[in-house]
Amino acid sequence: MSKAHVIGFGKSGVAAARLLKKEGWEVVISDSANADSLASRNTSENFLDQQQELADRAITVKLGYSLDVNDADLPQLIIVSPGVPWDIPCLVKARELGIETIGEMELAWRHLQSIPWVGITGTNGKTTTTALTAAIFQAAGFNAPACGNIGLAACEVALSQNGGQGERRSTGTSLPIDWIIAEFSSYQIESSNTVAPHIGVWTTFTPDHLARHKTLDKYYDIKAKLLHQSQLQVFNGDDAYLSKIGLSQWSNAYWTSVKGKEYLLGEKGFYIEDGWVVELNNSAPERIVEVSALRMVGEHNQQNLLMSVAAARLAGIDSLAISAAIREFPGVPHRLEHICTWENIDFINDSKATNYDAAEVGLASVQSPVILIAGGEAKAGDDTTWLAKIKAKAAVVLLIGSAAESFAKRLDEVGYNSYEVVETMENAVKRSPSLALTHQASVVLLSPACASFDQYPNFEARGDDFRMLCLKCVGTRD
Repeated sequence: MSKAHVIGFGKSGVAAARLLKKEGWEVVISDSANADSLASRNTSENFLDQQQELADRAITVKLGYSLDVNDADLPQLIIVSPGVPWDIPCLVKARELGIETIGEMELAWRHLQSIPWVGITGTNGKTTTTALTAAIFQAAGFNAPACGNIGLAACEVALSQNGGQGERRSTGTSLPIDWIIAEFSSYQIESSNTVAPHIGVWTTFTPDHLARHKTLDKYYDIKAKLLHQSQLQVFNGDDAYLSKIGLSQWSNAYWTSVKGKEYLLGEKGFYIEDGWVVELNNSAPERIVEVSALRMVGEHNQQNLLMSVAAARLAGIDSLAISAAIREFPGVPHRLEHICTWENIDFINDSKATNYDAAEVGLASVQSPVILIAGGEAKAGDDTTWLAKIKAKAAVVLLIGSAAESFAKRLDEVGYNSYEVVETMENAVKRSPSLALTHQASVVLLSPACASFDQYPNFEARGDDFRMLCLKCVGTRD
């Protein structure tokens, strides 16, 4: 029996292990974290249920373990979960030994490539664009699950396609699947050699994940690989970096612009004019949907809207279905998510803003003055425009997490001293209502500009904590 080793005991890794086992592989799934650490990322009950389910399927689980490719008993296939760096020594060595090493998305693609994919990537905006695109396709009557870096693991979708009724119940999908709407992080593209979507979408490009990818050029090349392998390409023409690359590299792409037709690169694409999304595609311009149909605020969400509409139109979806879906779309959790209002102060969860550019967009999208909660595990990047936006819009900044002291230093350096180091989310939320009243702030905004891993397992857990604390704190006030 052929042997496969799955690295990473998360959603993607577990789904990959189940899919491989169903194919007849002898499967080991491992994680360098121990059981206690992994249990803390989920509820202990869910973690134990997951372990039991894998044991029932005769899948070997090794926790607190790192794959050793010097062992005599080597696998023929290694599956890498998204959070596992592609260039760690054991994976480099495995590839040198000729052991096939791929990512979970690549494994899913090998089972689902007969179905057309929309592959969406970008530094920021990809989650909202993916969710909105899936909503439009589903409103048009397609069974089009969102998966990858959002929603289901891609291998869960593969299981639902081939696994019979029990698998379909566990994933919430049903046969047949018409389209797959997949969000790709750079990590997932890096380990996907043959994934070739029918439609590829690139939302934005700014420096991020440089601690892993080292250079901006390498980060760009990884993102570009997905688009090069797509039959049709859609680009955000308002992104400074992508528009600069422009037609020289992507001469046949569809470009978008919120600024109007005159800013459109090339002779086909989607733009906003007189409050409408307009399509230009080898014919007279056609109005598709009113921009006001979208509930979400901010120019960046209009950019996301354009790209989602572009994907839908390239898939042949009519304007009525597009309009209906957009009017009903509620937005994405943890991305400028309205939690509650107290004393005319809006509490907004933007936990998904894990870098400076996303946090700047968050600040730009809300009314000032703002009480800003920022901090966490800092990332490499240029914080200049984010700091300028803080100076322009924030009445007070509450600093949390391991980045608090370094952020305080940076704020001092740019001449901004209206901040407090409060360390934890609980302290920040408790402090924020009185500060908002004192400074007549209209918004308390969690937009961290940081990863979450210093205090939380992921940005979702951080946003959930903020939501719970806001509802608890506001609910106990008169």
